[in-house]
Amino acid sequence: MKKSKRDSREIAVHILCEIDRRKEYDHVVLQEELLLYHDINSLDKAFITELVKGTVKNQIHIDHIINQYSKIKTKKMKPWILNILRIGVYQMKFLTKIPLSAACNESVKLAKKRGFNGLAGFVNGVLRTISRNIDRITYPDEKEEPIEYLSVFYSYPNWLIQYWLEKYPYDFVKKLCEKGNEAPTVTIRYNPLKIDRQSLQLALESEGVKVTEGHYLEDALQLTQTASIANLVSFQQGLFQVQDESSMLVGHILDPQPGEVIFDLCAAPGGKTTQAAERMNNQGQIIARDISNNKLDLIDISAKRLGISIINTQNQKADQKDIDSIQKADRVLIDAPCSGLGIIRKKPDIKFQKKREDIVQLAKLQRNILDASWDYVKPGGVLVYSTCTITAEENIDNILWFIENYPFVLEDISSFLPFHLQGVESSKGFIQLFPHLHQIDGFFIARLRRKD
Repeated sequence: MKKSKRDSREIAVHILCEIDRRKEYDHVVLQEELLLYHDINSLDKAFITELVKGTVKNQIHIDHIINQYSKIKTKKMKPWILNILRIGVYQMKFLTKIPLSAACNESVKLAKKRGFNGLAGFVNGVLRTISRNIDRITYPDEKEEPIEYLSVFYSYPNWLIQYWLEKYPYDFVKKLCEKGNEAPTVTIRYNPLKIDRQSLQLALESEGVKVTEGHYLEDALQLTQTASIANLVSFQQGLFQVQDESSMLVGHILDPQPGEVIFDLCAAPGGKTTQAAERMNNQGQIIARDISNNKLDLIDISAKRLGISIINTQNQKADQKDIDSIQKADRVLIDAPCSGLGIIRKKPDIKFQKKREDIVQLAKLQRNILDASWDYVKPGGVLVYSTCTITAEENIDNILWFIENYPFVLEDISSFLPFHLQGVESSKGFIQLFPHLHQIDGFFIARLRRKD
């Protein structure tokens, strides 16, 4: 049921309340809720998205500011009032083009409009006080309380800061946090089944999109000045697919060949699946498996748009052995379910959704998937394991365990990588990418060869 138009800030507060209530990722709730407002223009949608994503991303920082100047602490506030204050502070602190007075006035109007007339004065008082002190906010001392400082200033949960500091130097973690709070660029790969790179660039520019080269790969282009990818004619014609360069590197390292049989065991939403099909010149067979029919449908939709006919989607749990698949695949890709800590730029609420114990449970699941599927690979065939995270437990620790217990060896991947990413790790058969070091998503990729 479509909803009538409301003020952008009111919609943003509603969506924030829905995210809190449903405990779902912000991009899921955002997408569903915005579809309900049929008369919102693209500028309004962009502003709502900025308010929601920015507030979620900086929530710890924002709550820290509110708690400095409010007698009632955030934990005791009504959800609607709390989220009114949050978007108000977000505009004051992080959206410098919005006047402080506008952020205050519009927030007070929202409280009254929602029926909180008795609390409108409270909202006004807190935000007016914050606006007068916006340049004098105090934070934990960086030298005396480094964990608290990073947690509050960059809005990361304490456990995650502590976990990273156990693994990496302080400056490394600080830069990792900074990068995680930056807005990501939109990266695409051109579809060689339909167009070449230069022609796609010209087509996109004719649609008003600014196009620049990727960081590492010829496949990659970066887009700016586009409000909706799905509305571009070039997208609808299947001339490109949205995919980060780190994800594209998985396909390069897998190196599928025309005529081969490829198993993609955790395939949804299908970026790597369709990339493999393109690199195979749409010749051969790709078995794409996942446990969600809705997500499998997305793969089929993408394949049709891109002009791909060799993908066979199947609903199958990756951690349960399929006897009929033994020694059927020339290459197997396991893009394993993971903590997602390498893609916080794109999904900032991951840092609030995950707990430290999740890493242990996910590492166990990943080993179960490896155990269930290793013998799908033909003798002499290739297995590629990847994640979009940066934890050793889910990455190199799993691979070292795997080669100790199964008939596989790591294989030098340097020849599949651009020169700037080659090094000691790649010569050993794997690569760990970090957003702040490589300017792309945090990813782990390992290539293994089954012994004859």
